[in-house]
Amino acid sequence: MDATLQYLLDLLDLERIEQDIFRGDSHPSVIPRVFGGQVAAQALVAACRTVPADRLPHSLHSYFLRPGDPGVPIVYTVDRIRDGRSFTTRRVVAVQNGQPIFHLSASFQVHEDGLEHQEPMPEAPDPETLPTAEEMLPRFRDRFVHESVVELLLAARRAVDIRYANDPPYATPGQPRDPRSKVWFRTNGKLAGERDDPMLHICLATYVSDMTLLDSVLLAHGRGGWTVGDVVGASLDHAMWFHRPFRADEWLLYDTESPTSQNGRGLARGRIFTQDGKLAVSVIQEGVVRVPRSL
Repeated sequence: MDATLQYLLDLLDLERIEQDIFRGDSHPSVIPRVFGGQVAAQALVAACRTVPADRLPHSLHSYFLRPGDPGVPIVYTVDRIRDGRSFTTRRVVAVQNGQPIFHLSASFQVHEDGLEHQEPMPEAPDPETLPTAEEMLPRFRDRFVHESVVELLLAARRAVDIRYANDPPYATPGQPRDPRSKVWFRTNGKLAGERDDPMLHICLATYVSDMTLLDSVLLAHGRGGWTVGDVVGASLDHAMWFHRPFRADEWLLYDTESPTSQNGRGLARGRIFTQDGKLAVSVIQEGVVRVPRSL
C-alpha cells in the first residue's frame, strides 16, 4: 500500500473521545482551509461508528458552514436520531474552536431485495490509457498562479489515482466548453484485512466526490478555477445517494455535469459508475463560484 494512502486511511480512522464524540486531524491542503471532502468523509465515519455493521449508508445530506483550519483538530458529535427496523438515521456536527464548521445527516439501511433499474453508463476511454496526474499536471505548470501549485496538487493526488477522460478546466481557460467532465479514480493501493470494510469504501468515495465535481461549472464559462486565479470557489452543500456495492480501490467513473449557475453559485450533479457499468452513487452539490473583482 502506498504510504500516502495509508496516511489517508489513518486520517479517516477517528479517535473516539466519548461514546458518540470523535476527533480527527487534517492533512495539509492546497488551499488554506480543510478540504471539504475530508470533513464530509470523517463525519460519515463518525456516523458509521454508531451504527450496526449490517446497515450501510444509503444517503447523506450536508452543509459546509465555515472554513476549517487544517492546523486544528476537528471534533465530531453524533446524535442518534432514530434506530428503526430497516433504517437508521444519524446527525453529525463538526466543530472547531467552539464553532460548527459542517453539518451532516446520514441514513443507513439493512440490505433488502427490490425493483432495480438504472441509467446506462456513458462512454469513456479505458482508464489505463489516460495520463496520470504526474504525467499531466507538469504540462500546464505555466497556467497556474504559483509554481508550487503543481507540487501541491500532486501531493493531494498521491493517495487517489485520478485520471481525466477530457481536459480539466485549467487546461483551456478562456474557452467555454460543454459543462460536463469525466474522471476515473481509484485508491493508489488495494484495501485488505480489516481495512477492507464496505463502509470504508463508501467513506473514501465521499472523500473523492468533492475533488472534481465543480469542474463542470467552470467548463461552461471557460474558467480555469482557483489554480489559474480566475475563480474563487467553495462547497456550500453536498448530497450523495449510495445505490449499489462498489470498491474504492477499483476503477470508478465519475461523470459530472452542471445544469445551471447564477448569483455567484454553481450547481453540479454527478454519477459514479463501476467499471462494469453499474451506477453506484449519485451526487449533487452547490458551490460558491465567484469571479474576483479585479477581473
